[in-house]
Formats: sequence, C-alpha cells, structure tokens
Amino acid sequence: MTSNTITDIEASPCPKAITFRVPPRWVFVKVKTSDNIVGWGESTLEGHTEAIEGAFDDLRERFIGAVADNIQDIWQTAYMGRFYRGGPVLMSALSGLDIALWDIKGKRLGVPVWQLLGGKVRDRIKVYGWIGGDHPSAVVSAAVERKAQGFTAVKMNGTDAISWIDSPELLEATVERVKQVRSTGLDVGVDFHGRLHKGMAKQLAKLLEPLHPMFIEEPLLPTQPEEIADLSNVISTPIALGERLFTRWDFRPYLERRAIDIAQPDVSHCGGISELHRIASYTETYDVALAPHCPLGPIALAACMQVAISAPNFVIQEMSWKMHYNIAAGEALGIEADLHTYMVNPEVFAVKDGYIAALQGTGIGVEIDEDHVRKASEIYVKHAPWRNPLWRGEDGSLQEW
Repeated sequence: MTSNTITDIEASPCPKAITFRVPPRWVFVKVKTSDNIVGWGESTLEGHTEAIEGAFDDLRERFIGAVADNIQDIWQTAYMGRFYRGGPVLMSALSGLDIALWDIKGKRLGVPVWQLLGGKVRDRIKVYGWIGGDHPSAVVSAAVERKAQGFTAVKMNGTDAISWIDSPELLEATVERVKQVRSTGLDVGVDFHGRLHKGMAKQLAKLLEPLHPMFIEEPLLPTQPEEIADLSNVISTPIALGERLFTRWDFRPYLERRAIDIAQPDVSHCGGISELHRIASYTETYDVALAPHCPLGPIALAACMQVAISAPNFVIQEMSWKMHYNIAAGEALGIEADLHTYMVNPEVFAVKDGYIAALQGTGIGVEIDEDHVRKASEIYVKHAPWRNPLWRGEDGSLQEW
C-alpha cells in the first residue's frame, strides 16, 4: 500500500454509521492513514445527523485508499465528482473529512495548520460567548457571569418567536435587554436568527442602532440578498451572516450587492478549513470582515482558529463553552456535554481578557479523548438525535425558529 493513504474513516457504535454522534448535538469523524496518523474532523449539521452519516457512506467508499496529503484533489473530487453538489448535507460531510485531512497533514509535518496557510498574522484570537437562549431572558446576570469568565463580548438572540408583522412592544423588549447588557460594559452581537421578516426586521435594526451593537446577525433569512442589501443601505450597524451559506459561490450575491459587513461561514458546513480559508480571502476583497460561526464542538473551534490566526480580515470567533444547548443536553442525559468534555488539553481554549492564545500544537492543535468519545457515543446513539424546535404562533401557523 502507498504510504500515507487513507485506510479508515472510523465507524461508531451506531450501525452502518462511520462517524461519532456525541452529545450535545455534534458529529465527529476519525480518519486514519496507512502510516498510523490519526486526524479528527467535525461534520455537525444540527438537526440532520442521520443525513450526514449517510453522506459519509459515500465519502468512505470513494476515499479509502486516497493519498491523504492530496487535500485539494480530495476536496474537488468530493465536490465535483457527483452531478449534484453543494448544500448543507454534502458540504457538512465534506467539511469533517477536510478538517481531519488538515489535522493529519499538520501532524505529519510537525506544525500547526496555520503554518501551512502562510503563517500567523496575530498571536491571539478574540472570542465571544453566548448569553440567554432560544427564549432570551436573564441576560444581564448571564452577561455579568461571562465578564467574570474573561469575555469582553457576547451574543444573544434578539427575539423569541415573532409574526410577520407583530406588536412593537416585542421589539421594545429586545431594545431594553440589549441596553441592559451594554450597561455591563460588554460588546454585544444581536442574532435575529432569520426569525424576523422584513417589516419587523427593519424596525428592530433601526431601534437598536443607537445602542451600537457589535453586529446584527441574519437580520433576514439567507434567501433574501436583495432585501438584506436594502437594509444595509439604511443602517450603520454592521450586518453579519453566513452560517447557512455553504460555499464561496453562496457568498457571491451578498458580496456583489455590498449587503454584509461580516462573513460568518461555519467550518463544519462550508467545506472545512480549505473552503473557510478561501472564503476569508474572497471576502477580504470586498472589505468584509471574517467572524466564523461556531456554536459547535472543539474540533470545529480549533479548525476555525487555524484560519483566524492566518486571515488578515478576521475579527472575532464564536465559541460554545457553557452554551445553552450544551447545558440542556448534559442535564437531559445526566452527563457532561460541553466544549471541553472530549478534550485532553482543554487549557488551549482558556479565555483571558477576551482572547484565546493562538494554538501551538501540531495539526489543528487539540487532542481528542477517543475513549471518552466512544463511550459518550455509545450512550448518545440510544437517544433520538437533536432536533431544532418547531414554533407556531397563536393562530397555529408556523413561525421561524
């Protein structure tokens, strides 16, 4: 067998699965080469775990025996080699494989991945944590706690469920919450989460503008580039989006319409480190900042950081430590299920003065506790995988989550 070929994309205890389902809602993948180098990737697509496992059946069939060093050729073959391409499922599966291959290459060469992307442009990464939850409440006490943990910036959901056109009082409550969080001295990003339609979104964006939020995220659904561009022309607050865009081609209409100020691709959805790095360079051309989306696991965060360390237009990184999804899942299962849970070296994500130091370890820079992953997966596959909530209004009609 040729040296450094892919020999296995590790199976989990789940029958026919070739990934590890782990709580709170993550999908890890282990790739091993013929010279016994192991790389870890993350293909989490929240709410669509089984679809990812099915997509990996295809990737495993195609790439066992491929040369692990040929990351670009594997990426292009995975993307172009089937008639249908792109979209959340195929790109999320490819993301995990790509991250694992970069992890392998860095370990093989004895360097962090950021060295292979051209070296570092910064020594530390600015980060933010979440406060509140799907139903934003108690945000002030949560903000104070985040500040004590070392954060200087946070993100919160703007609203609960909301109708196409709804009571202005709902928006006033959002403004009051943001005002209270800002009073703690923290910067705050406000996630509209695509929940608001145009008539309400433009009102809320205008009301928040005097409070100078760090950004507003997904003010409208990502199906609306023209309308988001219109909104961008009437407010000064930076507009951020990108978690539901899956390639650089998906970002194109937003960039050409000057619709966004901050790109938020998700390394577990957009095609891994390879495509995240390309999106970073592409968005820099339009004077757009990079702030990767990552309410996910340690592998995804480490992969984001490798690009952030080397990307000139990077501004801030989301992290899921003590996030509401993690806490709720852990409580439901009676086990820990947080950012540090599956790591041997959680200290590399220590937050100090709003920053995490640049990762120095080889590959993606995190060490995964494989025994813990396997044991947690054995428990988790006996439960239904995570699904996003389904919200309905007072009249019974479906509302955006």
